[in-house]
Amino acid sequence: MPHRTELYEDPPSACCPIVYSPDYNITFMGLEKLHPFDAGKWGKVINFLKEEKLIADDLIVQAREATDEDLLVVHTRRYLNKLKWSFVVATITEIPPVAFLPNFIVQRKVLKPLRTQTGGTIMAGKLAVDRGWAINVGGGFHHCSSDKGGGFCAYADITLAIKFLFERVQGVSKATIIDLDAHQGNGHERDFMDDPRVYIMDVYNRYIYPGDGFAKRAIKRKVELEWGTEDAEYLQKVHTHVEGALNELKPDIVVYNAGTDILDGDPLGGLAISPQGIVKRDEVVFKAARRRRIPILMVTSGGYQKRTARIIADSILNLHNLGLIDKELATSGAENPKVEQMIRDAAKDLTSLSLQ
Repeated sequence: MPHRTELYEDPPSACCPIVYSPDYNITFMGLEKLHPFDAGKWGKVINFLKEEKLIADDLIVQAREATDEDLLVVHTRRYLNKLKWSFVVATITEIPPVAFLPNFIVQRKVLKPLRTQTGGTIMAGKLAVDRGWAINVGGGFHHCSSDKGGGFCAYADITLAIKFLFERVQGVSKATIIDLDAHQGNGHERDFMDDPRVYIMDVYNRYIYPGDGFAKRAIKRKVELEWGTEDAEYLQKVHTHVEGALNELKPDIVVYNAGTDILDGDPLGGLAISPQGIVKRDEVVFKAARRRRIPILMVTSGGYQKRTARIIADSILNLHNLGLIDKELATSGAENPKVEQMIRDAAKDLTSLSLQ
């Protein structure tokens, strides 16, 4: 029997399936500035969406922190115990001074935000199945596996969201991960290495971290990019391979890791995609899933520039403006005229994209 969890309690039906908590943001003594990651970007995304009147505080699903019992669905007890050592957390988050802080401060200021984002991803998994789509404004810790963290990823939220669905939601037995962060998603790849229920598509810069050759064996559709790849080539590859992946296996859920570290000028990603290219990429993925009536869960993952929060917000607004995400769609499923029109438009759009 699965353990009792608060993460699968139904939020009010008036809520939009956008998951967030102010606890996502990491701020203490300026130490977060020692990592290129903008550790307050999640709150900035929400503020932009509020300014545009897309959401309000009482319409957001409030993320809850994943408990040890929740985390043990995937993680080993030994790994969770390791996180009680500050130097281990310093290595995972790539912020060396964290090693010198008492662990109770590290737990409260670094790991609690990451556990809350992880809870948010698990919650968004169920919401996506119930409502057709869901977005966790955080999460996407794709370098963490059941027994090892790294690359700013301390908890395996993608693996957890999928395993929770397999264990708890009837009719969910196949999942596809579409990982479009600039880095290889070696965490979920290691976790699902020999699991035929999970299909992994990964598009990443072949020359950067983590270069995990063992984990690559789990990728069913691998697209390795060169330094400085630009919009036209990138969008063509994303479109071709997303369509190919979803045609090859129709899953019960798509988990979309929508990293924005593909942005031109990102200090770690090494690619050269424009803000408009990122917005278009997210549109391509959502159209492919919605057209096939496959529930989609999006997590925001990596993105290491101050302007990424605005781009994520712009992308969510674009998805809303196109009718790919909205309250009506979320509560009435795929059997309404708006969805039917969206499917027809998507088919036209895909035809024109393939002709370009």
